[in-house]
Amino acid sequence: MLDYDTLRIIWWLILGVLLIGFAIMDGFDLGVGAIFRFIGRTDEERRALLASVEPVWDGNQVWFILGGGAVFAAWPELYAASFSGLYLAMLLLLAAFILRPVGFTYRNKLTNVRWRAAWDWALFVGGAVPALLFGVAVGNLFLGVPFHFDDLHRSIYTGGFFELLHPYALLSGLVSVSMIVMHGSTYAALKVGEPMSDRACKLGQTAATTFMLAFLIAGVWVSVAMDGYAIEDVVGKLTAHPSAHFHVVLTQGGWLENYRWHPLLWVLPGGSLLFAFFTRVLLGMKRPGAAFISSALTQAATILTAGFALFPFLLPSSDVADDGLTVWNASSSERTLRIMLIAVVVFLPIVLAYTTWVFRVLRGRITLEVLRGHSELY
Repeated sequence: MLDYDTLRIIWWLILGVLLIGFAIMDGFDLGVGAIFRFIGRTDEERRALLASVEPVWDGNQVWFILGGGAVFAAWPELYAASFSGLYLAMLLLLAAFILRPVGFTYRNKLTNVRWRAAWDWALFVGGAVPALLFGVAVGNLFLGVPFHFDDLHRSIYTGGFFELLHPYALLSGLVSVSMIVMHGSTYAALKVGEPMSDRACKLGQTAATTFMLAFLIAGVWVSVAMDGYAIEDVVGKLTAHPSAHFHVVLTQGGWLENYRWHPLLWVLPGGSLLFAFFTRVLLGMKRPGAAFISSALTQAATILTAGFALFPFLLPSSDVADDGLTVWNASSSERTLRIMLIAVVVFLPIVLAYTTWVFRVLRGRITLEVLRGHSELY
């Protein structure tokens, strides 16, 4: 029988798996949305690019819903504190997500050039803005979020929206956008015909280079120019946990504590850079299938890099460091974690099997010739 502490760790790992699933599966259609206006020069080319993601984007969104559900079930305090304090950012994210289904539905209702151009820009926003906001959110986790708890243990948010746009947070946003654009480019290169595929390869190479540079700068910033959060007097941060009343200290390079205690973790940031480099090389060799896999591994390694650096913090507080939410002090009850784990064991394989089946059925390229032969795609 799993004990309470083990269940907390398992749920932290499950959240990581769901975030990686979202980044890989929904990341490529967000990326295609962000780039299709630039690699599609004509309306017909853009239609082909959109047709490559229209059948799958809503299924991919399931990973985002699962991630939100996991946070709500496993760490309700995290859910409450983040959603109540960051409501404006959440509203922008929701608006961007709404633009995608509306854009897919209404873009082709009229053939008017201005009508379609307006919806094309709406779909661009629906792809680029979430990618940016997710990166900014991760950047703010490293900076600390301005909130604390009052005497009744109510979460009090003391910041504003524009305070979230710290230079480091914007740099994290660039890491996220370049990573998503790289992933979307590999998918477009794989799924559509020429000349869009060739343009996607070139754009993906640029995005991979941008990602590597931004990721390196962000890593150096965290290491030498930022105070990190650490729980005082806890040895072996990944396995030991503090009591309910712990003390948090800020130290230069504090976010690297887990990497100092467990040097094997350095394979994660190294893997992010290496897989991004492989993605760039493979796109240059016109091997989009292998490039897509390499890009997916880049996303997984990047998310794990951030996750293990932050552990055990889920939402650090820049107001009162000791009020930060961690894997240990923000979790649901043992019974809740146990019941939800059973649900995950039952239903997650079903989601994976269904997703595999869908992409098998929809395999193949969408060329301009195929598009012209199916009038319903216009």
